[in-house]
Order: sequence, then structure tokens, then C-alpha cells
Amino acid sequence: MASNRLGRIGQIKIYLGKCFRTFVNEKGWKSLISTLIIALILAWVIGDKTFEIFESTETGLFAMICGCIWTGLFNSIQSVCRERAIIKREHKTGLHLSSYIIAHMIYEFVLCTAEGLILTIVLAIMRECPPDGIIFGEISIEFFISFTLIIFCADALGLLVSCIVRTETAAMTVMPFVLIIQLVMSGLLFVLPENAEAVKEITITKWGLCALCTSSDINTLPNRDTMEKFEIAAAKDESIKSWKDLDLTQEYDYDYDGTSENLAEAWLVLLGYSALYGGLAILFLQLVDRDKR
Repeated sequence: MASNRLGRIGQIKIYLGKCFRTFVNEKGWKSLISTLIIALILAWVIGDKTFEIFESTETGLFAMICGCIWTGLFNSIQSVCRERAIIKREHKTGLHLSSYIIAHMIYEFVLCTAEGLILTIVLAIMRECPPDGIIFGEISIEFFISFTLIIFCADALGLLVSCIVRTETAAMTVMPFVLIIQLVMSGLLFVLPENAEAVKEITITKWGLCALCTSSDINTLPNRDTMEKFEIAAAKDESIKSWKDLDLTQEYDYDYDGTSENLAEAWLVLLGYSALYGGLAILFLQLVDRDKR
């Protein structure tokens, strides 16, 4: 039980230890197996043209991001609401709610790092990724960082939802709506109306796509129309060995500009949203004293 004599740092250590003990005692490692299964399925179905064709790469990476968001939300969306009665009692005896949330955020980041590593290894084994990254010499390092940040951002969002709702049932009821917003408002599946473009900017999917597609330098890949023209031309002229031999132009997506600045911006935005969700989680958890039970 938290004590008034225990400072915030001390409380963080106590609750962080509690999180890891819960992980061991409740066999939390099963969540890593779930992540492995999701990664295997996604890497299997995203298609052989991933990292070869622009559209295939974009949709394939979008599928991986969807898996990351599902994983992150599932990590944390019930973690706080299941303990509300305990939190309310301990808050009255000196628990700093900020210490409680920070401890959870640290624990979740460690878990998300392990899950990001699983996704990266599976993708690298099952798909032939580009050899070079934008910032690091090995693209797998950048994918690992991006996967981890995407999962963690979704995890922090799940933690926020868990602080707002009061029951585990309510949390699982809200979860599909959170997922739908992330998928639909990403701007990839559907063309968004102009007044919805602002919503796109605050989705995890948008910035996750920016990070992964930038690392893949997706703007250097041919689109489907270009490849069709190349195949027709190559059938007629054997001297044409690559689509780059043709004088063709393609639209350039500046969201995926293959620069270190663009990739760093996407990472910083994901970190910023994670911090924002964590801060909001602390604010909403302050309402725990109003619970009538």
C-alpha cells in the first residue's frame, strides 16, 4: 500500500515491481506468443510485391501497423480499470496517481520493445526487406524503432481509455471504436473529406505509415501503372531491363519523403502522442475518487 512517507520515485519503483511480478505470476509472456502469431500471419499475407511495388508496400506496411495498434491497445486497455477499487483506496492513503501511471508506462514500454523486436525479426525472416535504412545502415533497426513506437503509442492510448472507463467490459466495448477510428481515418483505405483531414493528423496510423514508408524509401518504388507499362515495353524491346529505363513520371508523396528529418519527425510525433496520452491518463484518473463503489 502506498504511504504518505514514500516519495513519487519510491512509489514508481514499487508499482513498477508490481507490474513485472504480475507479468510473471499471471503468465504475461502469453501476450508475446500472441504477438508472434499476429506477426507470422501478417508477414505471410502482405504479398510478394511488398518492397517492390509502391501500393503493395504501402498496404503491406499498413497491415503491419494495424497489428501493432491491436497489440498495443490489447496490452493496456484493461490494466487500470480492473484496479480502480484498489487505486481509489490507495490514493486516499498517499498514492500519487502520476507515479502509478508512470510506472505503468515504463513497464508497457519494456513490453512494447519486446513485441517490436518480435515483429521486426519475423518480417526480416519472411520478407526480403530493403538493405539500407534512412538513418541507420540497416533498415531492420529503423523498423524495430518504428514498430516499438507505434505499439507504445497505441499502448498509451489504451492506458488512457482504461483510465476513463470504469469497468473491463466498458474498456472492451470501446476498443473496437478506437480501432475503427485509427483504420478509417488514416486516409489510406478511403479518401477523406477535406474537413476530416485534420483528424488524420492525430492518428497513430498516419505517423506509423510515415515512419515505415520513409525507411523503405517508398517513393523510389514503381507504382502498378508504371510496372504495367514497363512489362509491355520490355516484351517489345529486350534492351529495356528496368522500369527506370522508361521516361515515366510518378506522383511523389511528401509524407514519405526519404529523408532522415522526415523519419525523425514521425518518431518524435509518436513519442509526443504517447506522452500526451500518458498525461491525459493521469488527469482522468484523478476522477477515481468520484467512483460511487
